[in-house]
Amino acid sequence: MKLSSAIFVFLADRAACAVFSREVSSVDYNSAPPNLSTLANATLFNTWRPRAHILPPSGKIGDPCMHYTDPKTGLFHVGFLHDGIAGATTDDLATYTDLMPDGRPSIVAGGKNDPLAVFDGSVIPNGIDGLPTLLYTSVSYLPIHWSIPYTRGSETQSLAVTYDGGRNFTKLSQGPVIPSPPFALNVTAFRDPYAFQNPALDSALNSTQGTWYIAISGGVHNIGPCQFLYRQHDAGFQYWEYLGQWWQEPVNTTWGNGDWAGGWGFNFEVGNVFSLNEDGYSEDGELFMTLGTEGSEAPVTPRVTSIHGMLWVTGNITKGDSVAFTPTMAGFLDWGLSSYAAAGKILPATSKASAKSGAPDRFISYVWLTGDQFELATGFPKAQQNWTGTLLLPRELKVETLPNVVDNELAREPLSSWRVSREESGQVDLQTMGISIARETYDALTSGSSSVEAGRTLSEAGDVAFETSPSSKFFVLTANISFPSSARGSDLQSGFKILSSELESTSIYYQFSNESIIIDRSNTSAAAKTTDGISSDNEAGRLRLFDIAQNGAENIEILELTIVVDSGVLEIYANGRFALSTWARSWYANSTDISFFHNGVGEVTFGNVTVFEGLYNAWPQRK
Repeated sequence: MKLSSAIFVFLADRAACAVFSREVSSVDYNSAPPNLSTLANATLFNTWRPRAHILPPSGKIGDPCMHYTDPKTGLFHVGFLHDGIAGATTDDLATYTDLMPDGRPSIVAGGKNDPLAVFDGSVIPNGIDGLPTLLYTSVSYLPIHWSIPYTRGSETQSLAVTYDGGRNFTKLSQGPVIPSPPFALNVTAFRDPYAFQNPALDSALNSTQGTWYIAISGGVHNIGPCQFLYRQHDAGFQYWEYLGQWWQEPVNTTWGNGDWAGGWGFNFEVGNVFSLNEDGYSEDGELFMTLGTEGSEAPVTPRVTSIHGMLWVTGNITKGDSVAFTPTMAGFLDWGLSSYAAAGKILPATSKASAKSGAPDRFISYVWLTGDQFELATGFPKAQQNWTGTLLLPRELKVETLPNVVDNELAREPLSSWRVSREESGQVDLQTMGISIARETYDALTSGSSSVEAGRTLSEAGDVAFETSPSSKFFVLTANISFPSSARGSDLQSGFKILSSELESTSIYYQFSNESIIIDRSNTSAAAKTTDGISSDNEAGRLRLFDIAQNGAENIEILELTIVVDSGVLEIYANGRFALSTWARSWYANSTDISFFHNGVGEVTFGNVTVFEGLYNAWPQRK
């Protein structure tokens, strides 16, 4: 995301504040919070800071980008905007090592192509001279935003090469390799180049096998958002052939009625292109994309209307006068209002992480959790916290199949986020994008001490406290919830209250009336009552629980929940196809209790309830 002026503004006093970041806080978390903006700089450094997530040692993180697996070392490189583009390596998708001391960037603005800013880029692992080669957006004029006239020459695409294993990317002493948007187009944006290979495109375009393509995100004023497609022309990656707007949507329209994938908005950002099958990445798999959408004003229920959406889409490649991509299915990669700018890359089975776990080729994606709803709220105590935002946990993406679904209207809804892949004798199999925490990450998250909560059936409204609640705000809660057939379309709500005390709590529950997972944050943080800029808005995302045929009976699909609490970061995953992430900034030290939550008419059964406490330290080499 490029914010309203397309500049990533970092804390001006970052360096001055850094010396305070390790000081012991004098704040009393057993007493009511003051106005947090009155506290000393860096006083709140550890208050809501996650330990198992990716973020710099201090300061602000922006879009994830510049990921790749180094062919020489097998290490997976994860990059992100941070005073340029910074990065880290991992050999297990759980622990990370900064590429540069103190998390400094590997490439910064200031060259002849990028005097003002370095925006997102994508790495070709075996690029120039067989070395990892970065193609990135070089910025010469600001501000840039889809809602204002575009200054030609603002965004160009330039190359940089690493000669030291990714610690530094050296810019080529030449002009941009893609020096302008396509001729005579009044674009809204022209950025975030994503490099990929695709045999289906090779076939459609009669390209040499293994050709590289570049998808650049943006749009055209008064026409709509789009992706511009380019093809590698030479072995040195110096020349790129423009192939047209291979995907374009009318301005501010939606996928279907918008219920399952929001709106296309006015501008596309951060488009990633890759192929998936039921195991993970496959070069011969189905074409998928993840993309950010800007400016959507379409009414979406139950999602609160936002100016951004973090979506996925799949579709077909066709070849007429030019190559074209046509969507066939779309959905949310993350329903969180503060979740955006996902970027991923192929993680081959030969990588160090996959070799350790025995995983196949995969596509691993990271999502940016911004400060709070893209920092539209003013007054947040940034200086007191001395860091802003984080990347969410790495996710494996694949084609997910849900078998033995009853063939009814619920399964047959057109233009949804699923499709019928098989039908027989009143049953269908459904397919959608599978979204889950990367297996190595999940194993690390759940490797600590655990406690099993006895299953129970609730039929009366109210809360029932856990027999054993976590002692900290670092834990994973997993559970299955079974609903009666009578719940369909009712006012039934069931789930959990977490981060709870007499003065605070966050409720997470499934609501049948609009088929949604709700996060009620109205009482999450006592600090929200004393300090501006700490959001207490509720969050929601749609998840349809289908009717499943099993052993001669039809029952509502079981809700399978994984809830990750990493201090102030809250991530919810469900049924292998749903993700919703947000901030849960509880204040009081004793806000650690968990209880079952039930409301409405109907009997609900909770099973396989387990709490894994502690989480791991993703940065063991940081001081």
